[in-house]
Amino acid sequence: MNYEDLLYEVRNGVAWITINRPDKMNAFRGTTCDELIKALNKAGYDREVGCIVLAGAGDRAFCTGGDQSAHDGNYDGRGTIGLPMEELHAVIRDVPKPVIARVQGYAIGGGNVIATLCDMTIASDKAVFGQVGPKVGSVDPGWGTAYLAAVVGEKKAREIWYMCRRYSAQEALAMGLCNVVVPHELLDAEVAKWGRELVEKSPTAIAIAKRSFNASTEHIRGIGSLGMQALSLYYNTDESKEGVRAFLEKRKPDFRKFAGG
Repeated sequence: MNYEDLLYEVRNGVAWITINRPDKMNAFRGTTCDELIKALNKAGYDREVGCIVLAGAGDRAFCTGGDQSAHDGNYDGRGTIGLPMEELHAVIRDVPKPVIARVQGYAIGGGNVIATLCDMTIASDKAVFGQVGPKVGSVDPGWGTAYLAAVVGEKKAREIWYMCRRYSAQEALAMGLCNVVVPHELLDAEVAKWGRELVEKSPTAIAIAKRSFNASTEHIRGIGSLGMQALSLYYNTDESKEGVRAFLEKRKPDFRKFAGG
């Protein structure tokens, strides 16, 4: 299959899926999400593949979430909010193989959600993690919030979402948001090493273990489905649109005028 927004390669039993939009900081649009879903399913059910790596092209960003230039009320694709986020999040969890996030730069917004959802995250010492939703009139009302709390704890998850700060790779490691941090120039070698080790393991045992790990948080899928319906309504409000306009105009948003009494 030919991809417009991705690079797809299998090396030594490891499928490398790379978002190839470095000029957009690897932000995803509708096409990107659809191709990611197809590529993840392809790798997930290829008997020659034992592990999947998700990456972003270039040095600047792993992924910075939804492409705001394709966002005016809703995004440019299909799905509840104009992007098939529920399907993309589900396939990362549902494929019976470990998915590793290779984070070399910014993992922000929806990109941070994707990195969190991956089974493991390997970060460069130049990686930066964080959320921006409430700064730009958005939020992830399912996996991005509830599952994040399961990973880093309630207090830290609320801080990440409410404060919209950025966190270094070492800070992310300390809170459990990534598994290991390595020097930037050694990142690919480290990811390849983990991939080789995973490919040697029993695929059936790994698949059972992954489903077992997923079971305790599976209720979040329903929360996310409900939340995305609410989010689609929120995106059509002046409050949300103010966040998008401010981002595109490179100014601070004025959200207080929308505050309830």
